[in-house]
Amino acid sequence: MKPFRIFNIVGARPNFMKIAPLLAEMRRHPELSPVLVHTGQHYDYEMSQVFFDQLGVPQPDYNLDVGSGTHHAQTAEVMKRFGELVERDRPDLIVVVGDVNSTLACALVAAKEMIPLAHVEAGLRSFDRGMPEEVNRVVTDAVSDLLFTTEESGGVNLRREGVAENKIFFVGNVMIDSLVRGLESARQSPLVKRLGLPEKGFALLTLHRPSNVDDPSRLRGILDVIADIARRLPVLFPVHPRTAVKVAEVGISNMKSWNGASAISSPEIWTMAPAAYLDFIGMVERAALVITDSGGIQEETCYLGVPCLTLRANTERPVTLSAGTNRLVGTEPENLRREALGMLDKMNSGNAAEPPSSRPPLWDGHTSGRIVKILVEFLQKRDAG
Repeated sequence: MKPFRIFNIVGARPNFMKIAPLLAEMRRHPELSPVLVHTGQHYDYEMSQVFFDQLGVPQPDYNLDVGSGTHHAQTAEVMKRFGELVERDRPDLIVVVGDVNSTLACALVAAKEMIPLAHVEAGLRSFDRGMPEEVNRVVTDAVSDLLFTTEESGGVNLRREGVAENKIFFVGNVMIDSLVRGLESARQSPLVKRLGLPEKGFALLTLHRPSNVDDPSRLRGILDVIADIARRLPVLFPVHPRTAVKVAEVGISNMKSWNGASAISSPEIWTMAPAAYLDFIGMVERAALVITDSGGIQEETCYLGVPCLTLRANTERPVTLSAGTNRLVGTEPENLRREALGMLDKMNSGNAAEPPSSRPPLWDGHTSGRIVKILVEFLQKRDAG
């Protein structure tokens, strides 16, 4: 029999950790022919190519080279170029992951071309339509044939939206597969060693959401609070390229740029370029505290048992809250100040909460195997008529 041809879509940094274990698992099945399609939504080395290198992902079979743009323009361009590709090379199934613009665009092409669509990380909801990712999630789920959920709330949300039970599969978190496989290498990261940061002796900061970085007064307020935290222990800040422009406009004076020449020693805000995946995981595991507005980092800290303060009013990953590692602090800087400094006081007094003893169900490093098994069964049943 001719192998089933599966298009696997990546476009932005969060996608790579989810696609990598899926591709590896698909390559173990002779009945499958996995094809990697990179939309080019992120196109510089640190935001894209380095993930192929570190995660053992082969070079894309197709690169659409879409590049940056507004949400609607980027989504439209991905649809146009991916649609043209599908017309030339029609797959048996399309797999999309996460909630970026490429996810939505390729999902819509699949629906219009009547090609079966699988959504990995389905059902997550912040219930905030002001987030572009929420729109992407809702629409992608609405047109998907197979919906793979990472936590039980995902299935609850999908059923509430009328998705048929036989389309929903609770399989666990495929991003944790990548984390489990790369954790030992992350612990040996040369970059982490060069930074010289003591274990549990620094805080790690990431910021990229428009709600936090586009308003100069809000961004300044957040960074003023981070400066207060940095007087207690160093804060390491790998700066997203988009955020770097906004930080430069605000002009915070008490930041230092780490140049890689010597270890970080003083309690200040230290900026650096975005870290490669394994290097970043090494930082997360060693941090005393992570402050972020990222969805994926909420999950990584949850698995690693690292305290996380999330600079958002909501989260589409409520399991991280119930697990006890993550706490929503909203978007007001004073809330962050109170929570962060209170947490540091407890750490200094030896009264910090113990990390959770258990991880969310099915976050075990074997999610990709469960997903691919379901995909094979679906395609074989469909092919049999």
